[in-house]
Amino acid sequence: MWRSRDREFSVRAIDRSEEPASYNRNTMPARDTYHQTVKNALIKDGWTITHDPLRIRLARGRNLFVDLGAERMLAAERGTEKIAVEIKSFIGASDMKDLEQAAGQFVLYEGLLKRYYPEHLLFLAVTANIKHRVFEEEAGQSLIEDGIIRLVTFDPVEEAIEQWIR
Repeated sequence: MWRSRDREFSVRAIDRSEEPASYNRNTMPARDTYHQTVKNALIKDGWTITHDPLRIRLARGRNLFVDLGAERMLAAERGTEKIAVEIKSFIGASDMKDLEQAAGQFVLYEGLLKRYYPEHLLFLAVTANIKHRVFEEEAGQSLIEDGIIRLVTFDPVEEAIEQWIR
């Protein structure tokens, strides 16, 4: 307890037992609207889903979850190609806010994947419509041209991969 000139204040430690039972700082986030669609499209494209989700285990018991991990066999001399895919539907009130959030998440995951899963290449999965609406505009286009984000576009109706953009 401490006092200012006119008031008395008390300070208490944060007691995690007061949080709702369902609260967990390591809980896997809700799946994106297109999660199953992208998973099906990757399988159709010859990928084997290896992680759903791909968990990045951090120090101090923290976890981050990339939506999918996948691999596919290449020509015998090249071995196996491995990817991680973060799926975004861009359904927020602002495409630019969604882009900021997706770009920040991509950069964070990319850095951690290099540390914990260096064989995986990260892609951001979006519909062809989102690619046109967001990534063919200056802000989104600069992220691709500057090598900050890699995209995979898909058709949500056909559940098919349309384009890989590295």
